This record gives sequence, structure tokens and C-alpha cells, in this order.
Amino acid sequence: MNNQTVISHFLLLGLRISPEHQHLFYALFLAMYLTTVLGNLIIIILILLDSHLHTPMYLFLSNLSFSDLCFSSVTMPKLLQNMQSHDPSIPYAGCLTQIYFLMVFGDMESFLLVVMAYDRYVAICYPLRYTSIMNTKLCVNLVALSWVLTLLHSMFHTLLLTRLSFCEDNVIPQFFCDISVLFKLACSDSYINELMIFILGGLVIVTPFLLIVVSYLQIVSSILRVSSTRVIHKVFSTCGSHLSVVSLFYGTIIGLYLCPSANNSTVKETSMAMMYTVVTPMMNPFIYSLRNRDMKEALITVLCKKKISLW
Repeated sequence: MNNQTVISHFLLLGLRISPEHQHLFYALFLAMYLTTVLGNLIIIILILLDSHLHTPMYLFLSNLSFSDLCFSSVTMPKLLQNMQSHDPSIPYAGCLTQIYFLMVFGDMESFLLVVMAYDRYVAICYPLRYTSIMNTKLCVNLVALSWVLTLLHSMFHTLLLTRLSFCEDNVIPQFFCDISVLFKLACSDSYINELMIFILGGLVIVTPFLLIVVSYLQIVSSILRVSSTRVIHKVFSTCGSHLSVVSLFYGTIIGLYLCPSANNSTVKETSMAMMYTVVTPMMNPFIYSLRNRDMKEALITVLCKKKISLW
């Protein structure tokens, strides 16, 4: 046996902010987190209250908003706490828990985006059969299957992490527990873990992305056969919100994990991680509400009802 000391905590050193800027960045991140929580909660509440939004697309959107809210909540409170206490440590169990929930809600976003792409595909390519295809049973089953797959996938990788040993090096150059960094810190063989991440992670990230691409290729092919400019404009307006979210989410994920560069600096990697864990969940409510007429009308209806009840 080697004389190794098993560590009980890790140090999260992703954000190296000078003391004079500490309060400014704390206020900025707090505002971003509160905006994320409020924006996604508003979308969920509007969809629950307005019966006109009880459709497949908004069922998926409400789950996406819930996933975004939780995804941001996995990292931001700990980041804010560390900035306030100047203690970047996180217990071993806390690190594994953070990784588990990051994978749950990250995977869920990936699955929901492909389900929403399929919904748009059916609505545009088979409009007359949309109601019969996207029936309540299918929609509920798609959401339930997405949650089951993400929970099982995340649990599998988290349990695999428990077989690794960590010794002297416990510094994580990120503001959250990054599973790829933990592999590098492990003093035991992480080959099996990395292989499973490559195989299963590829299925969870790459396969949904390819399905989304195929769905939109079918949509583009379908609308190009339509000569009406009004129809084409309406289709792109309908799909614009979803495409914006897909670009934000997959762009940073692919750039950070699937196409890593040997000369990527810690600052660059941290910035990219900040994009998909903090900025994307915050931007999604704005993207869907500002580009979506139904959401605007639902908000006005709810506010008007509230004003009438107050009178």
C-alpha cells in the first residue's frame, strides 16, 4: 500500500476575482441568478394558469423552464456562498451530489430540446395530423421517459465516481465540480469512467443534437416546397426561439467538452462553462417570452385578472 491521504473535500478555484471587484461580481451573479429563478418561474406559472397554453409545446417548455431553474440552482448558490465566505471548499459528498444534479438537469435539457424539435417537426410537416400524433399520452410519456433516462444516466456515472480514489491534489479550476476535472485529479485508474462518459455521454449529447439537426432539415425541406412567403416567415418565427436555445446550449457544450483544445486556458474554459450553466438558463425565458406571442398574451391576461381581483 502507498502512503496516501484520502481527501475529504475539494477546492473550487474557477473564478479568480480581485478583492476590489469581489462585491461587484457578487452583485452581478446574484442578479443573474435571481433573474433566472424569476424568469423561469413566471413561464411555469403562466403555463399552469392559462388554459390556452395547455398544449404539447408548452408542456415541454414548462419542463425546460423547471430544468433550467434547477440547473442554475445547482451551481449558483454555492458560487455566491464561496464569494461571500471566501472559502472555496466543497465536501467530497457535496461534490458528488453537485455532479449528479448537474448531469440530471443538463441531460434533461438535452432530451427536452430534441422532444421540442420533434414537436415542431410534426406541427409543420404534418399539421393536419398534429393533434392525433402529439396526443396527451405520447407527450406525457416523452417527458416521463426523458426524466427516467436522465436520472438513471446520472446515477450510473455518479456511482462510478465513488470507485475512484483522490489523494493530495484537490484543486478544481472551475466554480463547480466538473466530472472531467475529477478524472484528472484521481490517483486511481479512471479509464472505465472516461470510457463510459465517452460512450454514454456521446449518446446523451451527440444523438439528441443530430436528431434536432435532422428534424430541422426536414422542416426546411418541407417549407421550401411552399411558395408563400407568409408561411415561410411564420415557420421561422415559430422555430426561432427553439433554435436560439439549441445554439446557446449545444454551442458551448460541444466547444468545451467535445472539441477541447490543448491550449484552452482556465479562464476560457470557465467562461464557456459559465455560458451554459448560468447564462443559458437565464436567457431562455427572455428568448421564449420576447419571441412568443402566446406567452405575451398569457402574461397580459393574468395581469389583467389580477388587477380586476384587486379592485
